[in-house]
Amino acid sequence: MDMAKGLPGRIIRAVAAAGVLLALAGCRGGPDGDDRADGPPVIAPGRPGEKARTLSPGEAARSRPDDSPNTADRSYVQRMVEHHRQALDMTALAPARASADGVRRLAERIAAAQQPEIAVMQAWLARHPAPAASTTAGGHGGGSGSDDGNGGGHGSGGGHGNGHGAMPGMATEQQMKDLAGARGADFDRLFLTLMTAHHEGALKMAGEALASGNNAAVEEMANEVVATQSAEIHRMRAMG
Repeated sequence: MDMAKGLPGRIIRAVAAAGVLLALAGCRGGPDGDDRADGPPVIAPGRPGEKARTLSPGEAARSRPDDSPNTADRSYVQRMVEHHRQALDMTALAPARASADGVRRLAERIAAAQQPEIAVMQAWLARHPAPAASTTAGGHGGGSGSDDGNGGGHGSGGGHGNGHGAMPGMATEQQMKDLAGARGADFDRLFLTLMTAHHEGALKMAGEALASGNNAAVEEMANEVVATQSAEIHRMRAMG
């Protein structure tokens, strides 16, 4: 009698346990490791007028566009590192030479924005080295491409885009010497003139990357340059 009385409870517990096991099996997907595994479903918004779709994690991964870096992406990041470095060289002259507080503060803001951007770009280049074929064909290739422009304004980059003369907005060697030799109001005027042109060149390079690049991270970098430096151009024109 005692065993008979306890039997229904054991049956209920067994059925409940079986239900849990079946639920877990369903969450893990089918025997072939189908797309229901490894995470919750993903809601994919539809095009205008269409309903959103529910995708499995596997389907969502396959539907993401390929944003592998292309030549335009790598060229932009390599060149912009050097472009930013010259801007830092220019801003470093301001504390001892500028007469206007506004010019000194502007130089500080530019340096504070562009120094971290250089670090981000260098990290991107380390994660996305150029293919070996590009290295041999381009001469400078997928390396950092950031230290071979020391020849400056004579533009001896050989057409590879690494010389200062090959990048829009870059000050020439003589212009940098003139800036270093200027003081007071003369420095302020020349700094604003050269930095405005420098920023305008950066906007052109960013526009080319946005038009021809493929990588989402590079697109974000270029958009940040456009937003920040467009605002600074307006400020410099108002100061000039």
